[in-house]
Amino acid sequence: MTAAQIAGRAKFDAIRYAQLWEDGDVLIAALGPQQGKTLVSICSAGDNALSMLLLDPAKVVAIDLSPAQIACLDIRVAAYRALDHRSFLELMGSRPSRRRGELLDRVLQSLDPSGRGFWTARRTTVLAHGLGGAGKFEHYFRILKRYLLPLVHSQATIDDVFISKPRAERARFLATRWNNRRWRWLLRLFFSNTVMGRLGRDPAFFDHVQGSLADHVAGRLEHAVVELDPAANPYLHWILKGDHGEALPLAWREEHYTTIRDRLDRLDIRSGALETLVESGIRADGFNLSDIFEYMSEDVFAGVYGSILAATNPGARLVYWNMMVPRRVPAAHARRVRRLDAEIARGKAADKAFFYSDFVVEQVL
Repeated sequence: MTAAQIAGRAKFDAIRYAQLWEDGDVLIAALGPQQGKTLVSICSAGDNALSMLLLDPAKVVAIDLSPAQIACLDIRVAAYRALDHRSFLELMGSRPSRRRGELLDRVLQSLDPSGRGFWTARRTTVLAHGLGGAGKFEHYFRILKRYLLPLVHSQATIDDVFISKPRAERARFLATRWNNRRWRWLLRLFFSNTVMGRLGRDPAFFDHVQGSLADHVAGRLEHAVVELDPAANPYLHWILKGDHGEALPLAWREEHYTTIRDRLDRLDIRSGALETLVESGIRADGFNLSDIFEYMSEDVFAGVYGSILAATNPGARLVYWNMMVPRRVPAAHARRVRRLDAEIARGKAADKAFFYSDFVVEQVL
């Protein structure tokens, strides 16, 4: 079984993630200097592939099994080219907008007929929630925000999450105001493996998971609310309030907008599995591998990891996340890479996308 065969276990015909839920700041820091190099990124919604352009590489190859996820990057490229920064944020859903339909129509003009058809079929969702709200995972969080969270916390309590406080006050807020009995009940129900598998991700993505997702989320929420400042966390803001507030993901920030737009021609967008990179003869210096290894058995993981190594240059960095399935370099390939412990520690401490239990940075020898 190859990574490409995973497509037979999970559905790839719809948008799973309409925005990235992995911290671009952490990714870019872990990849290190990459000026003039070739980089590879799992596409997902495309935001971190765009963030990688900030490293001034010669090329970023964005690849994904899902045509729907490729469509997310295609429309972002069109939006960067057609819109100013404020309009981009309105279209993406970071900011409220009464002209999202007009902005969408402007961007769609530069897409091919297939792309226009794909997004026209999702027009109602985009107008209501922005391009960044058009995925299954984002819909899952809308259920939480709209129907369940109001049964647990007042709007005033939710708003207070995002008022900057000293660490001690954040810890007290979590213990005395947030972690009430109703929240603990909701956590067990809504963040169960079954509910997230059906409503948020895909049941096949939990094949190799052991343990309770609810317990995992509870622990990681403490990292996001206590160890880090929630006021600077765009991911938590979207989950609880439906937009990004004053915090933005790396690729969506105003100070990077022109740089990314000027480097869009360096993107090489491909549909397919990572194994096809070897067949194409590419050699890359940095890889954003998202959390793809978590969906694989250990045997498949070892095979795919070996395929990636065959497409690397010496010194290349491999960056990836684990949520609930521990994956690090397979034993068969351990002599070919080294773990960058300092980079791992810095990344885990700073990671605002709090779902993940592990962050891995490895370097090819």
